[in-house]
Amino acid sequence: MASIRNISILLFLVLGIANAKGNTNQQAKQPIQTFRPYNLAHRGACGEIPEETTHAYLRAIEIGADFIEADILASKDGQLVCFHDVTLDDTTDVKNRTEFSNRKRTYEVERVNVTGYFVVDFTLEELKSLKVNQRYSFRDQQYNGKYSIITFEEYITIALYADRTVGIYPEIKNPVHVNEHVKWSNGKNFEVIFVEILLKYGYNGTYLSESWLKQPIFIQCFAPSSLIYLSNKTDSPKVFLIDDVSVRTQDTNQSYAEITSDSYLSYISQYVVGIGPWKDTVVPPINNHLTPPTDLVARAHALNLEVHPYTFRNENKYLPFDFHQDPYQEFDYWINQIGVDGLFTDFTGSFYLYQEHTSVPGTHITLS
Repeated sequence: MASIRNISILLFLVLGIANAKGNTNQQAKQPIQTFRPYNLAHRGACGEIPEETTHAYLRAIEIGADFIEADILASKDGQLVCFHDVTLDDTTDVKNRTEFSNRKRTYEVERVNVTGYFVVDFTLEELKSLKVNQRYSFRDQQYNGKYSIITFEEYITIALYADRTVGIYPEIKNPVHVNEHVKWSNGKNFEVIFVEILLKYGYNGTYLSESWLKQPIFIQCFAPSSLIYLSNKTDSPKVFLIDDVSVRTQDTNQSYAEITSDSYLSYISQYVVGIGPWKDTVVPPINNHLTPPTDLVARAHALNLEVHPYTFRNENKYLPFDFHQDPYQEFDYWINQIGVDGLFTDFTGSFYLYQEHTSVPGTHITLS
């Protein structure tokens, strides 16, 4: 496969083309694989490189991602960016930037007061001036301060110009918070702007349709009302994210029990093709040992819903003792015993190697 450096140079060139033409031309490429569970690169290759940066996404593609995942927020001036937290404090150098020292605020987010430097209080130009750092101190720190926040459109372009078909998996992040603090012209909201950008780049079509296979996408969100609203704006497939058992939905204030009930899953299945549960709610651990799995996966599959749990991490601190510090054993358990249809991982390369090793002969994916 082309080196990250060469792809980076190409990216700068094609961004100008994409912005000028409003769409991109797809050449004949190796198609997205649909014969085995999806390898979902959680915030790019964030186990190696600071999350949601150009190089994290390029690295994820280089080492085998089927889809690159991103969290989408909005800047003060209404530009959509790739960033996970509503505040900039934990993964940028904002605290060291004296020109922004007066930007700290306290807002209510998901019924909790949060204090920090909020993405919605910075213009795109200001966000671009910040540098991104590795979230976890126990991961490689050599890339800290080297990369910047990228826009939603830049992220899309990375996928479109990969040398094989790579899907995108953007999350509409904290839509209640964003719509409260960012205002667009003509009465548009966060969700509308999000869809307009996807349509601009040619993303549309139902799951596994011809158009979807050319430009694969899943739209994800923790807010069910946003997913229902989007069902009238785009037919691209949607995935309902499900948090811990103690967390209520940010928009409808529903409990975990409510949103995972048979009746609610049947209801939401009219609008989504899958669910994305936190993996500890599917197989609850006690004292870092697995307990018997819940029936959530079976009930979702009975409704023809895909199940894409999150987040799989290689470090020992995230691996239940049952897997003997071996992430490949964890992958095998979730694929062959729990039967999920894809998984979000910080270590895309590890999951790719596992799948290549266990694939039926003749179904391997070449990275070249």
